[in-house]
Amino acid sequence: MKTLDLLHRWIGGLLGLVLALLGLSGAILVHEDAWIMLPHAGDARIADTAQIATTVERLMADPAARPRSINFASDEFGLHRLSFKGDAGAYVDQAGNLVTRWSSQWERPELWLFDFHHHLFAGDTGEIVVGLAGLAGVFFAISGVFLWWRTRKTFEFRLWPKRMSRPAIVRQHRDLGILVAPLVLLVTYTGASMVFRPVSALALGPSAPAMIAKAGKAPKVDKTKLADNPDWRAIIRAAHARFPDAQLRTLGLPRQGNGLITLRMKQPDEWLPNGRTMLYFAADTGKLVEARDALAQPAVVRGYYTFYPLHAAKIGGLFYRLVMTAVGLALVVLGSLAVWSFWFRRGTVGPRIS
Repeated sequence: MKTLDLLHRWIGGLLGLVLALLGLSGAILVHEDAWIMLPHAGDARIADTAQIATTVERLMADPAARPRSINFASDEFGLHRLSFKGDAGAYVDQAGNLVTRWSSQWERPELWLFDFHHHLFAGDTGEIVVGLAGLAGVFFAISGVFLWWRTRKTFEFRLWPKRMSRPAIVRQHRDLGILVAPLVLLVTYTGASMVFRPVSALALGPSAPAMIAKAGKAPKVDKTKLADNPDWRAIIRAAHARFPDAQLRTLGLPRQGNGLITLRMKQPDEWLPNGRTMLYFAADTGKLVEARDALAQPAVVRGYYTFYPLHAAKIGGLFYRLVMTAVGLALVVLGSLAVWSFWFRRGTVGPRIS
């Protein structure tokens, strides 16, 4: 138990602040659709295939100004988001009229906050640090339960320490931690699994990483150039004919010469906000190459597709968003006070935190 206590304290002292910052940014991001205050953001989603096709034709008409991808309006957010080369992008209404545009992610708080939460502004390296922090959170949730058990009879609900003394901080940390431990375990495990796919094997079985990777690979086709004027209307009609009850969520142009136009759809029974029902069209002819029904994937893959909506509170409505907000704020308190008491509360390094 002494070794477990030592590991809990030292890992908390080293990564607690990262978890606190991830908790704070996550708590803000779960309400993203509510605080993006732009004209038409509250518009109802247009489901008519013909109107969607007309808008896509308008947005894709000029090859020189064509976006790389379109993220279509949803039931929660009434604007289409366009992505261009680099960090450039724009919001347009559902008729294709420009609402706002940007040349850098720093011009849109939801973009740089998302980048921070996922990459710490450091690309792949930052993503690895985020994943490690997620694994640390899993360890804290499990080890904290064992360490709390010794002092369970002194439990007292307290959001903030009675005083800023080391014993009071330790007690508050321990008792608040046991309350949020199950949800901390959920949010940190799902987050770590999305960064380090092999971690998913702990919940989904040893075959999960390979099956998930296979399900995410685009079909192999000859590298072809995008046609000057693809028949977008025919492509969208074909997608809706294949999955008539699904929402069109994203449209992506070929990248790295893969020769495919990618459409992503969300069926009613899918939890992922952008769905995982995929359709691939030949870039030169617009012919359907392959369609993948997310609901027909193996149970392991479907299980993995629940990780993101559980992590980001994309299910359960306002109640679950408020629960995840509370968990994020609890991580702020637990992580920041753990680091402060470990490094700064007294002169020697490593005061007890559990």
